[in-house]
Amino acid sequence: MTEPTGGSNGDDRTDDRSVGELVLDISEQASILVREEIELAKAEVSEKVNKILRGSVAAIAAGVFVLMALAMLMHGIAWLLNDLFFDDSVWLGFMIEALFWLLVAAGAGLFAWRSMQAGAPPTPDMAIEEAKAAKEQFEADISPPTNPDPGPRP
Repeated sequence: MTEPTGGSNGDDRTDDRSVGELVLDISEQASILVREEIELAKAEVSEKVNKILRGSVAAIAAGVFVLMALAMLMHGIAWLLNDLFFDDSVWLGFMIEALFWLLVAAGAGLFAWRSMQAGAPPTPDMAIEEAKAAKEQFEADISPPTNPDPGPRP
């Protein structure tokens, strides 16, 4: 009488499947595992994107409020300049602020232009160099020696 071979799950049948059936079973299980991993990755990415989106909306709202506060602050400074220095020539206070903000904008524009020039064109130079080095190494590994030593000559 033959003993049944029990698997790790404890079934009592004899496992007389062929190698082809076993390979098919393993490939099906691997395929299921890959699909489940992809679904998990999709769920994780979706969750993270939603969190980033909520944070971005909150940051935009904060930016709008800061912009409104900045407008009120600049308006107050213009009136303060009028009261301190210009004796009812309110337009001078607003002009001084406008010039100040134009200088700030020019500095930011210069910084942006230099940053864009440093990053242009957007090519992955380091990755290309690494790929070339890997290709050269691979070709050196698979090519036969160019000048094999024939050994001692008679």
